[in-house]
Amino acid sequence: MSSIFTKIIEGKIPSYKIAEDDQHLAFLDAMPLVKGHTLVIPKKETDLIFDLENEDFRNLWSFAQSVAQKLKKTYPSQRIAVAVVGLEVPHAHIHLIPINKMEDMNFRNERLKFSEDEYREIQTAIMNS
Repeated sequence: MSSIFTKIIEGKIPSYKIAEDDQHLAFLDAMPLVKGHTLVIPKKETDLIFDLENEDFRNLWSFAQSVAQKLKKTYPSQRIAVAVVGLEVPHAHIHLIPINKMEDMNFRNERLKFSEDEYREIQTAIMNS
């Protein structure tokens, strides 16, 4: 069965894409912890990140690095935090989260809600960085 991320890749569910290549997609988290919270995924549906083939694993992290650099330019925070949890969606993914303090990436925090215009503004800012 296809995950929600596969449906996003296929265009069946809309998303706010930040970056894309033949093998990967980065898009804004629908329930972000902070402004700029981005998900990076392989297009090939794989449940667990450590089940990716070695080359695919390296390529995913390289792609994530390029997205993190865009986030850092857009949101000059102390760090771009990385989290790989994998419990929420059965499709390998990396959370990239601009943070200034540890509490910024606490997944128990209340999630932010943005309007469509705010999401598009965030998307444009990151893509143009």
